[in-house]
Amino acid sequence: MSGGSSGTGWRAWLAEQAEAREDAGLTRILNPRRADDDTIDLAGNDYLGLSRHPEVVRAAADAVTQWGAGAGASRLVTGTLDLHADLERELADFLGWPAALVFSTGYHANLSVVTALADRDALVVSDAHIHASLIDAVRLSRAQTVVTPHNDVAAVRSALAAADGRRALVLAESIYSVLGDAAPLVDLAAVCAEHDALLVVDEAHGVGVKGTGGHGLVRELGLADHPHVVVTATLSKALGAQGGVALGPAPLREHLVNRARPFIFDTALAPAPTAGALAALRHLVAHPELPRAIHDRVATLGQALEVDLPAGAVLSVPLGAPRVAVAAQAACLTEGIRVGCFRPPSVPDGVSRLRITCNAGLPEAHWQHATDVIGRVVKEHR
Repeated sequence: MSGGSSGTGWRAWLAEQAEAREDAGLTRILNPRRADDDTIDLAGNDYLGLSRHPEVVRAAADAVTQWGAGAGASRLVTGTLDLHADLERELADFLGWPAALVFSTGYHANLSVVTALADRDALVVSDAHIHASLIDAVRLSRAQTVVTPHNDVAAVRSALAAADGRRALVLAESIYSVLGDAAPLVDLAAVCAEHDALLVVDEAHGVGVKGTGGHGLVRELGLADHPHVVVTATLSKALGAQGGVALGPAPLREHLVNRARPFIFDTALAPAPTAGALAALRHLVAHPELPRAIHDRVATLGQALEVDLPAGAVLSVPLGAPRVAVAAQAACLTEGIRVGCFRPPSVPDGVSRLRITCNAGLPEAHWQHATDVIGRVVKEHR
């Protein structure tokens, strides 16, 4: 392919890529959402409906007035605000860890933890279903990597046994985002303890959803502050804001501050989402019954659709071919219900599916309408 100054080669390549996506039914487009959009949203990750809660919105607005639109610099320059310190302290307390470090996104939290702890001299043992952020982190770390079958503890044990004294990380999610199943964290932590490895658990879909009061699966299982476990999480799902966090012992936090490039060279999380996440966390602490509504709605809709009930807030409805799933998604949207649609390569098993968030903050009348529509659409497209 020519690389001439006209750029014809690149344009031809991009056209070929677009045609291949279209032929496979995998073309994705951006659809801007209006502020006054009245579509019922069961596609996002606002599990508790806190992104528009008056307390959260007010806190975010007040932070802009007090601090300005942005943090102004990286955390190590002048970007660390009192808000960040308050949020880190209260997140650590809520999730049961000695220390926390906040990032601009959950993606950056995963990149930071893995790349700061693993290098060419380390071994990374990765579950086959981990999130793209962890996959990218492993690639950037340049560590030797062993990908094990999903939730296969024996395969993890075998991989660690071959570590030959190297530092080793095991990567897992507490609740997997597509299939909605939980990781065998107790067994994985035990295996890591046997081999002096570190288990990195992404709690993106566990915080605010699992455990008494939404403390997450790690704390529910008694693994908080475990010497062979560290946790990452996002502030953009159950907490309805933006950002990410890493939790562990104080020496881990110090190491990330000094060695994690995505932390060191990134502008700090802006004041509004920082304050919003803090207000959402405080609201959750004051209302520990909120996660129960998620599981009630998951059970009701999951049984109606005859699908396996997930450990988290998202129902996965297999529909086979990409075009069938896209058609079902479009049919829901025509009746005012927005649901997610996962297609390859986003689905680890290659089966396209609807992804339905059982939002606890949705008014009951809206929820009932949504479940009626989804039930009918799934029946028609199965």
